[in-house]
Amino acid sequence: MTQAHKTPQRSCVACRQKGDKGDLLRIVRSPEGSVALDRGGRAPGRGAYICHSARCLEAALTSNKLARALRVDLTEQDCDDLCRMFAEWEGVTAHGGN
Repeated sequence: MTQAHKTPQRSCVACRQKGDKGDLLRIVRSPEGSVALDRGGRAPGRGAYICHSARCLEAALTSNKLARALRVDLTEQDCDDLCRMFAEWEGVTAHGGN
């Protein structure tokens, strides 16, 4: 008899909605301190999750929730880079700047 594996649950740092780990987008702070989208979900470093929503990314950046979750000070350049990566990943424009 095989056991069914439970899918790990994570919460969006912006809207706090729970979802399957694979359904949320992981943002990671690497051990070197850089911040990027983790498309594979397995990059080393401290991670935080957001919904696949430009609104959640915007809220996470403007309310400083993402910076707190990653325990890092996000620069304007970090925010712009994350928004650019998100837009490329999602095919939408996410953030016009802080």
